[in-house]
Amino acid sequence: MANVVVVGAQWGDEGKGKIVDWLSERADVIARFQGGHNAGHTLVIDGAVYKLHALPSGVVRGGKLSVIGNGVVLDPWHLLEEIKGLRAQGVEISPETLMIAENTPLILPFHGELDRAREAQNKVARIGTTGRGIGPCYEDKVGRRVIRVADLADEATLSLRVDRALTHHNALRKGLGLQPIDRDALIADLTAIAPEILQFAGPVWKVLNDKRKSGRRILFEGAQGALLDIDFGTYPFVTSSNVIAGQAATGTGIGPGAIDFVLGIVKAYTTRVGEGPFPTELFDADGQRLGERGHEFGTTTGRKRRCGWFDAVLVRQTCALSGIDGIALTKLDVLDGFDTLRICVGYELDGKRLDYLPAAADEQARARPIYEEMEGWHETTEGARSWADLPAAAVKYVRRVEELIDCPVALLSTSPEREDTILVTDPFED
Repeated sequence: MANVVVVGAQWGDEGKGKIVDWLSERADVIARFQGGHNAGHTLVIDGAVYKLHALPSGVVRGGKLSVIGNGVVLDPWHLLEEIKGLRAQGVEISPETLMIAENTPLILPFHGELDRAREAQNKVARIGTTGRGIGPCYEDKVGRRVIRVADLADEATLSLRVDRALTHHNALRKGLGLQPIDRDALIADLTAIAPEILQFAGPVWKVLNDKRKSGRRILFEGAQGALLDIDFGTYPFVTSSNVIAGQAATGTGIGPGAIDFVLGIVKAYTTRVGEGPFPTELFDADGQRLGERGHEFGTTTGRKRRCGWFDAVLVRQTCALSGIDGIALTKLDVLDGFDTLRICVGYELDGKRLDYLPAAADEQARARPIYEEMEGWHETTEGARSWADLPAAAVKYVRRVEELIDCPVALLSTSPEREDTILVTDPFED
């Protein structure tokens, strides 16, 4: 039985939530493997809208096990609020349907305070973080001073971990003009919330390996997009975790050999939230039109997304980095009505043509897109569920995208509704 990894292949916001929900019907387990509640997935099911941040998209599907892996950083208070909100919408969440890895790092209030304080004082180059503490928590993980879910079960261990973290953070806070952290209040807050979090805790690595051996299908759900990867993204304007498909293994404790198919989610145009380079960004009426038609506002932050033409160079690059076997092309309907469409097929940098985005930040900022123009279409693609429902020009556009990114389309999404999907290759049956 195939196990599938779903990753964003642009700067996030590609429509992963709908695709993961669509695939979750075929899966037994849905696992998040990186990121935090800075991610945002919107699901539309039978007219009901669910907005998820920390929880895997599969949690709204009955009879599935949803997993938060060790590669995630978790704000426990936000998680409980998210669970409360979903329960109010009629979603059942219990230890039978949700498991959190025991070694998952916890985002604490001082992580968010540090995140926001540093961003506010960064006059050189703002990163554009969500200010939710994700970066500082990952820093503590690497610095071996983070508090993990399992630490909540033992008072002595928790006290030791808190002291180690505060030795570091209080020194930082002094330099930023922030008050020292109230140690006793923090421990009291963690002790109070511990039973609610620990009821979901378990050895995720063992459960996933056992599920695999018994023939269960596992769907690994990525957050953000590959161009925000800490190593391969547009550094430093990136997230603080590895976003590419290889993280699915280390972020859950399952070997890379367990991954059978990597599905990359790709929008039919390009968007980005926050700071950083964006070669195909549009500042004209076309960019405004893409944003309005695509409802381009962040699920988590509400921030307006920057919009631009499809960048085949970047997607070809991310497909290679994640070993993507097929893409799910989303929001094709947003392109309805354009007379002419443009696709970036290369960059011009200092008089030379490049077929990839270089790693150096100054070169990324200077890279200029080389476009190929294609005829648009005026018929609607919204709600199409077969190739026969698509205008000829739309099919031609999709086929050209496949050629340019050197990767086939496995699914084509034509609206937020999960049924409005054209299946070319079922990742679970490939």
